[in-house]
Amino acid sequence: MSLININPTQTKAWKHLTAHYKEIKEVHMKSLFLADKGRKEKMSLEFEAISLDFSKNRITKETLDHLLALAGECKLDDAIEKYFGGDIINATENRAVLHTALRNTDKKPIMVDGQDIVPEVHQTLDKIKVFSDQLISGAFKGFSGKKITDVVNIGIGGSDLGPNMVVDGLHYYKNHLKTHFVSNIDGDHVAEVLKELDPETTLFVIVSKTFTTQETLTNANTIKKWFLQAATEEDIKHNFVAVSTNLDMVKAFGIAEENIFTMWNWVGGRYSLWSAVGLSISLAIGFENFRKFLDGANAMDRHFRNADFRNNIPVILALISIWYNNFFKTESEVVIPYTQYLQKLAPFLQQLSMESNGKSVDRDGNKIAYQTGNIIWGNTGTNVQHAFMQLVHQGTKLIPVDFIGFESSLHGNADHHQKLMANFYAQAEALFAGKTEEEVHLDMKFKGDEEKISTLLPFKVFEGNRPSNAILIKKLDPRSLGSLIAVYEHKTFVQGVLWNIYSFDQFGVELGKELANKLLVN
Repeated sequence: MSLININPTQTKAWKHLTAHYKEIKEVHMKSLFLADKGRKEKMSLEFEAISLDFSKNRITKETLDHLLALAGECKLDDAIEKYFGGDIINATENRAVLHTALRNTDKKPIMVDGQDIVPEVHQTLDKIKVFSDQLISGAFKGFSGKKITDVVNIGIGGSDLGPNMVVDGLHYYKNHLKTHFVSNIDGDHVAEVLKELDPETTLFVIVSKTFTTQETLTNANTIKKWFLQAATEEDIKHNFVAVSTNLDMVKAFGIAEENIFTMWNWVGGRYSLWSAVGLSISLAIGFENFRKFLDGANAMDRHFRNADFRNNIPVILALISIWYNNFFKTESEVVIPYTQYLQKLAPFLQQLSMESNGKSVDRDGNKIAYQTGNIIWGNTGTNVQHAFMQLVHQGTKLIPVDFIGFESSLHGNADHHQKLMANFYAQAEALFAGKTEEEVHLDMKFKGDEEKISTLLPFKVFEGNRPSNAILIKKLDPRSLGSLIAVYEHKTFVQGVLWNIYSFDQFGVELGKELANKLLVN
């Protein structure tokens, strides 16, 4: 069964939200805090190592009630059960959407096309474990008998952005293997990576569901040509593995059948890092850590599926996002992790959200008259304070922010971490409170700048009332990162359900590819 199609703008809740927006749009959050001393506690949620403070948003209890009513009218509960149950909710491609099954420790059957997919998922995980253990221990060797020292992931889009971000994000937990990623078809990219490598001690992981992706195959063939300068065709089976469904083409490339890891049509590319696409993650941090990463996502899956919507972290984040996008017309959101390890989180979330929900036709095939698909952007911590935060604080655009912080640092430098987290809290407070004319006047007078007040005062005023969520995590580790990614996956899903769009196809990706191929033929 597919999703129930409901135009959100035709619901009672949407009409109530439209009227409510007119009442609340000019209300300052400071007045909301003054009116309710328990606001922060009432608008905070916790699950395992993750806490969410959404009190610094331009919402009231009434706003949440209307948003939750919208979720009810759009049959979100039904959609969630179909999502986890293996129903064909990616109707345009006639596929189930079951990346959640990849991290599910429950052996309860999940049926797709009349077959239980759970045994095959666990068989693939077992194969990842065995291969990872062999490579990391040195039992699996390159063609000349030397141990592998470097791993190169060759893929693009979901076959690159997810694994690349996670390997970078969990660098603290990395083993001795050096991990590299090749994605761009730009020959300079692959050339720079190859400069650092020894063909005898490098394992290449080619990730392509169809084994026909132009960028991936071009890079793979360039690397193969480089490899064969030092080795033979027979040696390919020792230094190349593949993650693909196209067994024949992988074998034709020279890769041994035992070194092929399967993929499934019911996993979209941008959701595939939990599958064998995440092989490079397992090789980089070891299978036990990879398993913890999967377990963290699975825990968040259970929270999302079972928690009441009012206490459900992904649901609340999605509803708030819809509130700003569709009623305040904000269009974009900033994600700012206060850790350098997550410097690639924003590009990953761009694909996750914008490739999923960048749609202008609803599930009935009708042109949409309301906004969908937020623009996602961001960078890390205090770096952004010296870059784009000026726009967020004093620009003409209202831009909601997700601040992501960690209670403890990994290397234990207390001085650095104290200063980092002071900035984490200060930025949210500054966006919320701003700085009034009176405060600027007093500040300048106190500093002895009275003669400059008349000319500088307007430039130093901050309106405040700019919204943010604070996501605080105890520690960046495999489990917590798995949970965090799952939060954003489910947030994206909820938005798509309520916007009445198909989040799991990406036909917009294909047109440019088609035209490029035509130009190459001509």
